[in-house]
Amino acid sequence: MRPIPPSLTERRKTVTQLEIARAAARLFSERGAAAVTAEEIAREAGIAVRTFYRYFRTKEEAVSPLLTVGAGHWRAIIAASDPRESPLDAIERTVVEVLTPHNEADVEGLQWTLGLLRAMADDPALQLVWHRVNGNSESLLREVVARLAGPTADAFAVRLVAAAATDAMRVALETCAAADGQLTGAGAPAALAARALRELTQGISLNPQDGDVSEG
Repeated sequence: MRPIPPSLTERRKTVTQLEIARAAARLFSERGAAAVTAEEIAREAGIAVRTFYRYFRTKEEAVSPLLTVGAGHWRAIIAASDPRESPLDAIERTVVEVLTPHNEADVEGLQWTLGLLRAMADDPALQLVWHRVNGNSESLLREVVARLAGPTADAFAVRLVAAAATDAMRVALETCAAADGQLTGAGAPAALAARALRELTQGISLNPQDGDVSEG
């Protein structure tokens, strides 16, 4: 059965949430979360404060939709990979693709993300949102990896790969944000994530040969 498309109300809700999230990310990255109020986020997004609180309980939670959309985007690219490509190759290719800015909008979006991560350094509430989004993304990525790896895949290895891919992205972005925030070269998010992924997945076999010992 085809999935039921979202209603007009749901689509409008999603658009509004993303507008609020972008406004919050801009303000947090520019001034730090502690210096920003929910009222300022609402004003930046062009909505009433009561509308803000209709969607989010706290100002920190406002960035969650933006982070979730980003995670969903790279999972969708991995899921659409050529079945002839190994899952690990597909993941590394996708990681590099999504973390490499191709135009001004990509550069701006990546800079917002890095600025937001810098704002998280001293904000436990923002850190909680970031780690929750990453945890949810890892769980959803398991399904994608398992589907790509096929019915003979080792379930434990699938979990390891999903965890490694999620953490490779997370650690790369956090490391870049804590440094000078360069977007090209060895210290760029794309290069760091690819390196982390290769090192974290070294020796993992999604489809072990008969007789191999695997943990489940």
